[in-house]
Amino acid sequence: MILPQVIKQLDQIDSFKRYGRVKRVVGLMIESQGPPESSIGDVCYIHVGHKRKRTIPAEVVGFKNEEVILMPYTALNDISPGSLVEATARPLEIKVGTQLIGSVIDSTGLPLDGSSLPKGLSSVPTEQDPPNPMQRPPISSSIEVGVRMIDSLLTVGNGQRVGIFAGSGVGKSTLLGMVARNTKADLNVIALIGERGREVREFIERDLGPEGLSRSIVVVATSDQPALMRIKGAYTATAIAEYFRDKGLNVMLMMDSVTRVAMAQREVGLAIGEPPTTKGYTPSVFAILPKLLERTGTNEKGSITAFYTVLVDGDDMNEPIADTVRGILDGHFVLDRSLANKGQYPAVNVLKSVSRVMNNIVPHEHIRAAEKLREALSTYMNAEDLINIGAYKRGSSAEIDEAVRLYPSIISFLKQGTHEKVSFQESIDQLFNLVGKGD
Repeated sequence: MILPQVIKQLDQIDSFKRYGRVKRVVGLMIESQGPPESSIGDVCYIHVGHKRKRTIPAEVVGFKNEEVILMPYTALNDISPGSLVEATARPLEIKVGTQLIGSVIDSTGLPLDGSSLPKGLSSVPTEQDPPNPMQRPPISSSIEVGVRMIDSLLTVGNGQRVGIFAGSGVGKSTLLGMVARNTKADLNVIALIGERGREVREFIERDLGPEGLSRSIVVVATSDQPALMRIKGAYTATAIAEYFRDKGLNVMLMMDSVTRVAMAQREVGLAIGEPPTTKGYTPSVFAILPKLLERTGTNEKGSITAFYTVLVDGDDMNEPIADTVRGILDGHFVLDRSLANKGQYPAVNVLKSVSRVMNNIVPHEHIRAAEKLREALSTYMNAEDLINIGAYKRGSSAEIDEAVRLYPSIISFLKQGTHEKVSFQESIDQLFNLVGKGD
């Protein structure tokens, strides 16, 4: 019974290797005559070098007339006219397993320190379809992230996707490090996309720390790497999170930043001839963002709670990528430079931030207490100029008087030290002590 099945499988194996030849290199792109039967997304190997022969992995990203357009995963060095292009007829796959926890890897899934991968890992494709909408269980429970402001006022659901919007240098990486160390998720998958090389080790050792790294997998694609590697870093991290979600775990995915993924896709799109549209971004950028971001969330086996940082140019929250991402995700936290300048960390502007699932996952008294704090803070901010110049007289408004009384306590409540641990229940208790329980 087994032999006929083996013979059938052998008959289905394609025993032929297909090759092409490099015709020319234009900018970031390699134009090749063949290999035949290549498909978009297939990995090819370009054989280069005369004295020291080696292969350069590349991916099929388009076609032009009878030519195949490739983009390399590494530098273009040593490629010459006529270099042999070998087809694999397979998309990029990575090795995943529990043995990978605690590792720092690149976009192709290889350890960044040059060591060998552990044995017993499973192969998974980096690009997969999002879960069927009808097979996504509703978000019904909260997940502790260990940041008092978020747990109490912007409660995150288990399987929610949140954007962290901020300009440069306002504390995105620090906030992600706090979440990674303090969260109650089973596993963290952290993608550092387009980061400065100097910041990678600093984030791992200072922000994440040994405690956070021991329950994390970090995927790194620095800013000096080719655009395709930066894009694949996002897909690889998401595929790793999906693998563990399908094992029944509650995974925390943190990606810093989705804006640099969009910028890398813009580079690819412009190089293959796409027309630039809004702010130079090509149509493919706005096509891949929903496909990437919708892959996270819940399915029938587990969940991926995702935090995506969005780097906003000039603190403009309405620039194209920020606007698109905000419309896809289930909430957004806005980091305010003016709060950071005052020394308030995390510098999340509570009045501009929202969690779209909070009202469905916390008790009514918690919702009312959070609303009371927001109302008091909003009242104070609206009257702040009058208060600062001495134009407001106590007794003119009971709401403003109450806001002025509570303001120092509210600011103290919103601040949290980088290595200060606050449990979910402690956050709620402190909120109730500050403004009382809701009706």
